[in-house]
Amino acid sequence: MEPQLNAEIAKTAAEHGGPIETDAVIVGAGPVGLFQVFELGLLEIKAHIIDSLAYPGGQCIELYPDKPIYDIPAVPVCTGKELTDNLMKQIEPFGATFHLGQEVTTVQKQDDGRFYVETSKGTSFLTKTIFIAGGVGSFQPRTLKVEGVDKYEGSQVHYRVRNPEQFAGKNILVIGGGDSALDWALNFCGGNADGNPHKAESVILLHRRDGFRAAPASVAKMHELCEQHEMQFLVGQVSDIVETDGQLTGVKVTGADGVTRVVPADQVLVFFGLSPKLGPIAEWGLALERKQIVVDTEKFQTSIPGIFAVGDVNTYPGKKKLILSGFHECALAAFGAAPYVFPEKRVHLQYTTTSPKLHKVLGVDSPVFD
Repeated sequence: MEPQLNAEIAKTAAEHGGPIETDAVIVGAGPVGLFQVFELGLLEIKAHIIDSLAYPGGQCIELYPDKPIYDIPAVPVCTGKELTDNLMKQIEPFGATFHLGQEVTTVQKQDDGRFYVETSKGTSFLTKTIFIAGGVGSFQPRTLKVEGVDKYEGSQVHYRVRNPEQFAGKNILVIGGGDSALDWALNFCGGNADGNPHKAESVILLHRRDGFRAAPASVAKMHELCEQHEMQFLVGQVSDIVETDGQLTGVKVTGADGVTRVVPADQVLVFFGLSPKLGPIAEWGLALERKQIVVDTEKFQTSIPGIFAVGDVNTYPGKKKLILSGFHECALAAFGAAPYVFPEKRVHLQYTTTSPKLHKVLGVDSPVFD
């Protein structure tokens, strides 16, 4: 799933022998963090990106690389991986440097107005601005709390789907009641006649109750497939696992009636949601509201001048957690940051359609209009 990274991205602080001096540091390499590179690049603001994951893409790559996304303007449908790949291509002209597999551990305001930033791997920066685009923060899936299940994680027990093909022809148990659980259960039920290469041998959906936190259309489709005997739905909770010759062969499910039954399964997919944690960001002294960063709606600046927050990590009146909302926030945050980077320069709004300067920045030929 990892996008192709060029040599520029592979740079590390070791080459610099000290703090890397830059215009901007972006914390988070999800779609919004990547688009922040683009908006800053149009204003000729150079950026370095830090992310705790080992690859760009954030939740889109980590949680649903093959799940279709329908609400990106002018893109009728794309997967999380396709969106990430296209954003990576879009920001190529700006030569942003990625520092992956590390978290920001230190942020200190300096006497000259810049920020000293250090990561868990010892990479350090002196930056004029900081952009927090960390999504829900440093997130981890909520796990199945059953003794002995840990040793099967990654082989037969999964908290995310990275490679749907590995589940084709398997007997699958999907546990959960949200959109991810319903979406993947329906995905693995799809018939080969529809061109679905992921069709499982059998699919059982297990949820602790018969109410769902998923889209009504998905719930209706699930019930329809159950009536057609294409899949099963059970109400209950996993109380134990069943093993044979060192392999997971099923789980024990205790139903609402108190009866425990064995449910066979080759593969178990668990979707209990994420446990969001701001991590060290919570210690930066920023104004927070319910573990989200409070920003203004003029330039999406935090309570600390020079630090901005875009995407799901921020909050303001009317906030909607949509990727397209994050893209809008990136544009205004970039203009809000410009006075910190170019204090003597007045930055004017230009259009990529007509501006020769932006065409030069993007490395494209200026069109000739009759």
